[in-house]
Amino acid sequence: MNPVVKSLSVERTLSRSADKFLMIQPTQEQAEEAVRTLLLWAGDDPSREGLLDTPRRVAKAYREFYKGYDEDPEEILDRVFEEVEGYQDMILVRDIPFYSHCEHHMVPFVGKAHIGYYPSKGVVGLSKLARLVDVFARRLQTQETMTAQIAQAIEKALKPRGVAVLVEAEHMCMSMRGVQKQGSSTMTTQYAGLFKDATEQVRFFSMVKSPGL
Repeated sequence: MNPVVKSLSVERTLSRSADKFLMIQPTQEQAEEAVRTLLLWAGDDPSREGLLDTPRRVAKAYREFYKGYDEDPEEILDRVFEEVEGYQDMILVRDIPFYSHCEHHMVPFVGKAHIGYYPSKGVVGLSKLARLVDVFARRLQTQETMTAQIAQAIEKALKPRGVAVLVEAEHMCMSMRGVQKQGSSTMTTQYAGLFKDATEQVRFFSMVKSPGL
């Protein structure tokens, strides 16, 4: 077994709601050594000039790619503004760009998220919804899970009368490998509350796809 893998101490405990993992995070040195192992496995020489600093760069990049694990969606949505002069209609933030990484192959998928909700007791700052997308995108993901997580976080924090999330993305695991179909896209949706009604779904989708300004 790889010594890097052996050095990880992982304890798994089961709960009724989900599997919980208690993990000792590898050191920077262990992460860099793992990258060197992959470079060797790919057929290159990690000691050559062009790759000498690659392990450090990759480890640094991973901290940025997956920083969502260190962020709490509840903290992002914790401030609600109630003084909205009785506004009760849909709030839509569309075309929120994101990139994430497929948990199956660890290659990127890139796209846009669109979030709509009917407020109940208040609203959050519009930028908070964009930050919420990043919290879940900056993790190893499937698009389906990410879509559901965004909607569930909004439901839990805001308790809106309805929430709708539409995510569309191109997956590099489908474009770069396997069937290699560049340009194909995947669309996922999650609806709750008022958006369970088909009429509201049509309105949401029409607003997302309208020409805009």
